[in-house]
Amino acid sequence: MTASNTVKYFSYYLFVLAAVLMFVPNMMLSVFQIAETNEVWIRVVGVLVACIAVYYHEMSKLNSLPFLRLTVGVRIFVFAAFTGLWLAGVGPVQLILFGVVDALAAFWTWNNLRQAATVK
Repeated sequence: MTASNTVKYFSYYLFVLAAVLMFVPNMMLSVFQIAETNEVWIRVVGVLVACIAVYYHEMSKLNSLPFLRLTVGVRIFVFAAFTGLWLAGVGPVQLILFGVVDALAAFWTWNNLRQAATVK
């Protein structure tokens, strides 16, 4: 497994998440026991997640080491931000589950980057 593959696989997760947020957001919200909504903003978030997924997917194909390294910190930030939102009382605890996915994927990428650097 390479670091670029970890980012590619993470992009697949993001594509699925984006589709759910754009087309059936209340299905996901109810699964995670978050209040359902008819607001457009959750679908807007889905569009943004889709854009990020495209970046991740395309940069993984290029094996762009600066980008791969950057994703590690960004995904750790997502975990920290979602945890902070919950701690501040403005977000549900379920946000942390999404942050955990980001953190685990970041660790997976970081580990593969570290192993590749050791091999050289």
